This record gives sequence, structure tokens and C-alpha cells, in this order.
Amino acid sequence: MIIVNYWNKGYFWITYKLKTTIMKGMVFTEYIEFVEDTFGFDTAQNMINGANLTNDGAYTGVGTYDSSELVAMVIKLSELTGSKIPDLLVTYGKHLFLRFTKLYPHFFPEDITIFAFISKIDNYIHVEVKKLYPDAELPKVETVGMNENMIEIIYTSNRKFGDFAHGLLLGAIEFFNEEIKIEKELIFEDGSKVKFRLTKK
Repeated sequence: MIIVNYWNKGYFWITYKLKTTIMKGMVFTEYIEFVEDTFGFDTAQNMINGANLTNDGAYTGVGTYDSSELVAMVIKLSELTGSKIPDLLVTYGKHLFLRFTKLYPHFFPEDITIFAFISKIDNYIHVEVKKLYPDAELPKVETVGMNENMIEIIYTSNRKFGDFAHGLLLGAIEFFNEEIKIEKELIFEDGSKVKFRLTKK
């Protein structure tokens, strides 16, 4: 168990209690590129230097790394930029989804709707991802309600990245170019289980 505390903009303490989980290296490499593009190379380097990473930020796309190191970099970036941690996770999630559409275009056929795509995440997309990366630890994305105007999903992950999942969904809304309202409900306060409702406007 890894416990990470941070002071969030002078308002309250937040504690991440993380089981030791791994993430694919491309999530780390894409994050560092995102920080360089958004905040500049110097900020990215200062983030890496200040996050006390085990490998000094030398990630590879095909490697696997402890998810707590991504948390450490996000916390440090918040300190350097004054941006709120949830906002950074949402923004990066949106960015990464749009990167996925370019890196893995076969998962995003032109004739599919956003609701159909989301409903296939657990039973198709994650299955195919596991074929590519057998050691990947993926969140559970369960569809709990769906009609032509609405879909409800429950995101579950030991990494407690509910804000990151929110960003991924915002990226999907932008990619599919549909008028969608998104609502988020914390089932567990630590963000490990979150319900999202997407409704057509």
C-alpha cells in the first residue's frame, strides 16, 4: 500500500491510498509529452526532478511502471503550475483519449456512435488491449443503463483515477462530435468507483 498526501490549493488534505498497481509506459510517456506541450520543457523537467521517481523519468512506451509515479508527477505539476490536481487529470485524460484515436484507429470506426463505443469498452476494447499488453491492469467500465438518449456507466479502479476517466469521456465526446452532457457521481469518495451519466442534449 502506498499513501500519498498532498495539500490541495490550501483548502484540505487529500490522501491517495494506492495498492501497488502497474500502468503501461505509454501512459507515462504521453503524460510527459503532454506536460512539455502544455507547460513547456522546463516545467516538465522540474516536475520530473521534483517527483522523486525511481528511474528519473526514463520511461518507455512498452514498459510497465508503478501508477504511484504518475500520481507523484501530477502532484508535482500542480505545485509548479498552481493548477488543481483534478483539473490536470481531467485535461490529461481528454488529451490521451484523442491520442488513442490516432495510435489505435482500428478501435474507432467511423460508423459507430459514442454510446455504442462506450458500451464496448469492457467486453471488446479492453479484451483486445489485453491481447496487445497481457500485463496491463485495466479499470472496469460497466454499462448499467442505456437507451438512445442516455448511457450510464460505472468506472471501478484501484488507482482511484475518477477524474482521469472523466477526461477520457470528454475526449470521446469531442472525437465523436456529439452534443452530450456528462454528469459524475462518486460512489466511493476516494474516486475508486464512480458513476457517469452521458445524456444527449
